[in-house]
Amino acid sequence: MNKINKFNINDLNIWFGPVHALKGVNMSVDANKILSVIGPSNSGKTTFLRMLNRLNEENLSFRMRGNVDMDGKEIHSMDKELLRKKIGMVFALPLPLPLSIFDNVAYGPRMHGIRGKNELRSKVERALKQAYIWDEVKDRMSESAFKLSGGQQQRLCIARTLAVDPEVILFDEPCSGLDPISTAKVEDTMLELKKQYTIILVTNNVKQAARVGDKTVFFLSGELVELDSTEKIFTAPTDKRTEDYIRGKFG
Repeated sequence: MNKINKFNINDLNIWFGPVHALKGVNMSVDANKILSVIGPSNSGKTTFLRMLNRLNEENLSFRMRGNVDMDGKEIHSMDKELLRKKIGMVFALPLPLPLSIFDNVAYGPRMHGIRGKNELRSKVERALKQAYIWDEVKDRMSESAFKLSGGQQQRLCIARTLAVDPEVILFDEPCSGLDPISTAKVEDTMLELKKQYTIILVTNNVKQAARVGDKTVFFLSGELVELDSTEKIFTAPTDKRTEDYIRGKFG
């Protein structure tokens, strides 16, 4: 296996009942890079993302065919909870727990058996620093997470994901409800995090995809139309459908 690939995906087909949501997808995802995933609504972007940590299986009508390997191991042969520890996810809307800032970040490590105060404190501080929110909350750790702004709540959710030491972070429209300043902070955080993590970003904002992605994949009606370096996708795509989408002719 090519060591630069975090995921190798072969002939992936996904259905929800009669709906063929992903059709014969073949691709690889580079380690320690940001893959931007773009496409119009109902193109298969979120289905692709949720496939990587097996969230699609929560839907009773889900079925699939094909292989998804992470580091050479088929993800469906792995324990689901262990897989989701390795592959964290940040959703479109910030979803802090009804707990203090500290307890939000400590929640995951506690669930995985860490109880020592010093170790918990160390993990929480490290995760908050990695998410670039430590300086804003270090004197407010006992306050409710709901007192934070929307952008701060999203970075807190990123910290909560980082606290369990994942290898991959999935972002599903993480800036859709944020103002431009908060969006810029989340994007800066992603660019720093790729030094240690593999990042996959689903976004409807093609400018955001261009700003942060090392590579970009374009999905349309469940098909992978094009995957290439972000620079090439946005300057010289090989498929006219990609060009038309990026230029706003549909979507």
